[in-house]
Amino acid sequence: MSGRGKKAVTKPKSSVSRSARAGITFPVGRIHRLLRRGGYAERVGNGAAVYLAAILEYLCAEILELSGNASHDNKKHRIAPRHILLAVRNDEELNKVFAGVTISEGGVIPNIQAVLLPKKTKESKKDVSGAREVQSQEF
Repeated sequence: MSGRGKKAVTKPKSSVSRSARAGITFPVGRIHRLLRRGGYAERVGNGAAVYLAAILEYLCAEILELSGNASHDNKKHRIAPRHILLAVRNDEELNKVFAGVTISEGGVIPNIQAVLLPKKTKESKKDVSGAREVQSQEF
């Protein structure tokens, strides 16, 4: 006997995606492919795709949360483009990111200038009883 025993058969390692390794939902591999083929740079590192996927996932989660709140405020169960617009325009930081963006079917932010509103009249406490003092005219 040569002393060689049967070697234990190891299970082939199942491939783990880069998205799963990074703990994000967005596809890192697809973003990396698009970065390479997009002609943005000659070389694209592996970390760039992971970073960009994480940023995109965070932005989507933030917009979906705010627009979900907007749809809930309007007593709707479905997020419409109007809710996305309200969410983006009412958030200061997202409004800067989406400054030059037009959201289709989103409408506009409701805004009435203060000059156009009717003026409120101030009633004194004496007028609450309903009787007004009439001053006599002197000639």
